[in-house]
Amino acid sequence: MTEELEAFRREGHRLIDWIARYLANPEPFPVLSRIRPGELRVALPARPPSAPEPLAQSLADFDRLILPAITHWNHPGFFAYFANSATPPAILGELLTAALNVNGMLWKTSPAATELETVVLDWLRHATGLPPGLFGVIQDTASASTLVALAAAREAVPGLDVRRRGLIGQARLRMYASEHAHSSVEKAGIVLGIGQEGLRKIPVDSKFRMDVAALRKAVAEDRAAGLTPFAVTATVGTTSTTSIDPVPAIAEVAAAAGLWLHVDAAYAGSAAIVPELRHVLDGCERADSLVMNPHKWMFVPLDLSVLYTRRPDVVRAAFSILPDYLRTPEETVAPNLMDYGVSLGRRFRALKLWLVMRTYGTDGLAERIREHVRLAQLFRSWVEADEDWDVAAPSPLSVVCFRARFPGTPEEGDRGNERVMDAVNASGDAYLSHTRLAERTVLRLAIGNAGTAERHIARAWALLSEAAAVERRRIIVG
Repeated sequence: MTEELEAFRREGHRLIDWIARYLANPEPFPVLSRIRPGELRVALPARPPSAPEPLAQSLADFDRLILPAITHWNHPGFFAYFANSATPPAILGELLTAALNVNGMLWKTSPAATELETVVLDWLRHATGLPPGLFGVIQDTASASTLVALAAAREAVPGLDVRRRGLIGQARLRMYASEHAHSSVEKAGIVLGIGQEGLRKIPVDSKFRMDVAALRKAVAEDRAAGLTPFAVTATVGTTSTTSIDPVPAIAEVAAAAGLWLHVDAAYAGSAAIVPELRHVLDGCERADSLVMNPHKWMFVPLDLSVLYTRRPDVVRAAFSILPDYLRTPEETVAPNLMDYGVSLGRRFRALKLWLVMRTYGTDGLAERIREHVRLAQLFRSWVEADEDWDVAAPSPLSVVCFRARFPGTPEEGDRGNERVMDAVNASGDAYLSHTRLAERTVLRLAIGNAGTAERHIARAWALLSEAAAVERRRIIVG
């Protein structure tokens, strides 16, 4: 053990230095990995070593083999999906979490894991303007948070004993979300036995927000047809466009129809730390549950998703199973967080969020998010000012959806935009993703990395303009 610890100390110092250099200047790395499928796999041995190998040798192979196969989400030119960050205090929090290696399933198994989680989630609630009285619990991702919330919604259906009997022979349940809701809502329906047909997708308006009149009509139609409407998911920051559903109006429909209101604010919830953006959570005080992900836009690395609920008793009723070996005398006075989700084992995730909130403060976090929104609006202004490009959706926060104009059919324009995106991504300096809006291919630039500055979005715009010009010349030549 002594030799092992000495190797840990020696290589750990080198690794921390490497991480510091990487965070200071990740730009020499291509954002999008350039390897081909299977290339890393064939470079690795097919069997594990039978004899011990020096830690230094494995770390050298990390440089030689693993790094070329990394798509660098921590790069300031990463603009795909929802860009994110792993910042120094959070990385140290992960290191401490791994070193302590506690399982926070019960209060007794690690009082600090339970109580720090309770405190730091109350800090986050206060910082984003959510009302007091909400119970918060950390899940791994928004998919898990949404699954837990909708399981609680199912548990809350009057006269339904799904926990004991399952759904067979009982009510045909129906839940609702917009056409632009995240796929995790549909996946939760699959897992919970609601089925894909049990999710009714509600049309959106011209700004890609849920049509509340269509929701109201759908609930009435389903009830008349003998179905049991039980939940609606509103989205604050949809995946494609970051549109914000009209939560106050949806809350009115939910209240009148007796539906559980879940709000998916996984991306945009963090924006409410900025005082002038707090309106994004308008109406969310009426939600039965809400998810926001600090690992998306609060400079905390994967994974850390926060589920808030004003009905923790229902969540606990849906999930709590307490065999004798997990019973403790403290359970009557302190929460056992294993009771509020699927997992029994729980990492000490609160530690990294606590360090980030203390290191930057709410003012520092707000300033970083505010700057990302400014950069997005600046990029949008460049697109709007160029007659060869179109903005494809509103940009309420830090994501811009846009499309290059090309001669020919709309389908040819789709292919042209795909080639532009591929050319930009192949440059190594930027990485963008795409979506489909109004049946057309649209490019997305998402800003969320703590290191992204104006020069990075200027570089992305230059690459886009150059690639579009090349594509137009190709079309003209034929």
